[in-house]
Amino acid sequence: MPEAPEITAMKKNCNDRDYVLKTVNENGKLLEFAAEEFHNDREIVLDAVRNNPEALEFASPNLKKDREIVYDSVSKLGWTYCYADEALKEDKELLMAGLAVSGQILYFASKNMRDDKEVVMKAIENKPIIVKYASKRLRNDLDIGLEVMNKNKKCFKFLEPELQANEQIQEIKNAE
Repeated sequence: MPEAPEITAMKKNCNDRDYVLKTVNENGKLLEFAAEEFHNDREIVLDAVRNNPEALEFASPNLKKDREIVYDSVSKLGWTYCYADEALKEDKELLMAGLAVSGQILYFASKNMRDDKEVVMKAIENKPIIVKYASKRLRNDLDIGLEVMNKNKKCFKFLEPELQANEQIQEIKNAE
């Protein structure tokens, strides 16, 4: 299968900053084929991410530490949180913005964030099964247990044994 013409054109013009900037404004993922120096050009990366949040993947490690760039991506397409620098994984506001889009990203959250009840409650709103990545303490929390069980009884197996034995949890589990 031949290469897409826009990829060929980007490869040919990968060192031309004006071309790269114009092109990533139209198709952010083409950042992948720009010269390496442009992966660390804040203006280019921010424009690429604003066009297509997935472009965060191709940002330099330095720009994956840039909260504005990462927030712009994660708040639109939660799963791109996986590309964020580890230092940003303690940023609760950033995580909450991503969780509003996809609860699945709790998987990439720091240990501290997985032990934050507000964070876990947000994650299970749209992905109750993600409770399996919550801290042990929160997998034993009645509020969280009731929330996930009312959404998906299959979550029972991820709750701690003490909570599994809870009368309210058992009622939900055994209800038709």
